[in-house]
Amino acid sequence: MLRTYGDVTMFARSYGDGPPRVLWLHGWARHGDDFAACARAAADAGIASLVLDLPGFGSSPAPAQPGGARHYAELVAPVLEQCAPRPVVVGHSFGGRVATVLAARAPDRVGALVLAGVPLLRDERCASSPRGYRAVRWLHRRGVVSDARLETARQKYGSTDYRRASGVVRDVLVATVNEDYRDELVGLELPVALVWGERDDVVAPSVARRAAELIGPSATVVILTGVGHLVPVEAPDDLVRAVKAVVA
Repeated sequence: MLRTYGDVTMFARSYGDGPPRVLWLHGWARHGDDFAACARAAADAGIASLVLDLPGFGSSPAPAQPGGARHYAELVAPVLEQCAPRPVVVGHSFGGRVATVLAARAPDRVGALVLAGVPLLRDERCASSPRGYRAVRWLHRRGVVSDARLETARQKYGSTDYRRASGVVRDVLVATVNEDYRDELVGLELPVALVWGERDDVVAPSVARRAAELIGPSATVVILTGVGHLVPVEAPDDLVRAVKAVVA
């Protein structure tokens, strides 16, 4: 059954009995059901958990104001108060960005992190928009081209996620892809398990290894043979195994 959580309207499903000891945060344009198999397996092992639909996805409405994963961390932080003390926060992809910021900002409220396929480090080679789009945007700002022409350029040059998003959610995406989490990673002292698919073609396993180097000795890296980007769906048992290793 869905319930609302946090200081804003967010919906989540709870699994197991007692205060949630694990908080699951899904990836971009996904929803909490990605973690259903994980949460059921954890509940079978006596670990209660909470599977959240992040604002703008699943059953949760979009946030009132746009912002990247750092803004989302502010929105999600109150949910920690409705969990057991120092829960494990599991984040896949976009949800892992949010989880990392949560842990960095509130180290006394998060017990451990389990991250899967998370774009933690910005690739500067992909930082600039295509030249054609920059030209249209420049002309639009000066009133030379219409809003419709600008949107046509966005559809032509934007990523699949960008083209599918609209309104506030599109602004959230733009803010998020320009974030880098090196500062947060360096400051983490809690256990961090980086669980990556060997075949992840969205966020390469090398990102996990580089992130682990920044975190230091509290980080471990597990590369899953034959698994792609959707670790929660493709390898739920491996993700639950990582949770069991760090749950209080």
